[in-house]
Amino acid sequence: MLEFWIWAAVIALGLAAATAVWRLTARRSRRGPGKNPRGPAERRPGSSLGLGRLLSRFRGVDEEYMREMERTLLGADLGPAMTSRILDRVREAAPRSPDELRNLVGRELAGALSGQERGLRLSGSPATVVLVGVNGSGKTTTAAKLAARLTGEGRRCLLAAADTFRAAAGDQLRTWGGRLGVEVVTGAAGGDPASVAYDALAAGRARGAEAVLVDTAGRLHESRNLMQELAKIVRVLERDGQPVSEVLLVIDAATGRNGLAQARIFTEQAGVTGIVLTKMDGTAKGGTVVAVEHDLGIPVKFIGVGEGPQDLLPFDGPSFAEGLLQ
Repeated sequence: MLEFWIWAAVIALGLAAATAVWRLTARRSRRGPGKNPRGPAERRPGSSLGLGRLLSRFRGVDEEYMREMERTLLGADLGPAMTSRILDRVREAAPRSPDELRNLVGRELAGALSGQERGLRLSGSPATVVLVGVNGSGKTTTAAKLAARLTGEGRRCLLAAADTFRAAAGDQLRTWGGRLGVEVVTGAAGGDPASVAYDALAAGRARGAEAVLVDTAGRLHESRNLMQELAKIVRVLERDGQPVSEVLLVIDAATGRNGLAQARIFTEQAGVTGIVLTKMDGTAKGGTVVAVEHDLGIPVKFIGVGEGPQDLLPFDGPSFAEGLLQ
């Protein structure tokens, strides 16, 4: 008799599970493919989840929410390795709601962006700051914005147009210098960029400047010859025994995972000390810098949020982490 009731209970549970799955499938069929009006986070608490989903609520947050979070992080350009690292840690905490999941991921992101010294180092007389990066990343504009920031703090600075391969670069920097009241040292088109940088350093010393900001030509980081030329600029600036204060790698926020590869190679050749993340006024989120900080220990120091001279802002890790989850 007892065996009969056991089998009856098993059959009843099976029928209940099958009914739940059938109802869920029927609703999806009526709705049609690709017409789910509710995302995972918006599903009604009382809606039918099926037996597997129901049991998963006792284990923690639904795995579908984890997959959605994974898509969010990958879409923000964190890259597969950093995304897996963060979600593995979050899974260990067994979040029990979408809100708890989001809070835990935000905490992990903020933690990955903490503990860095983000202030601009200006040592030497004058201090030298070299801006490097690939073509189109925004180095010239960033050099001008940095000059605006320093002059706004009462520091006298000088700009060096060491991008001698792009004729418009010198003109662009001179235009900025005129707007900002900052002297610009230029060289002949196609000339030696290291010589222009050294001439600017000598002029800065003669004029009592506190900082010399050196704009360099865009480099394809895969080109060994161009990267060696960049390393030469740094060596020439340090010829008199005074080290370069900062080598700032300018990364376009839309670069994606390639930003980590750029950071590795530019650091090998020029000794990158900080990151400037530009073009954050669009849809790009620039999450690649999380991996750069974690893997290489290079801090993000500024973000560019527009084209105006005041649109270079100090990097704020917690705010940036929050933005990656939007």
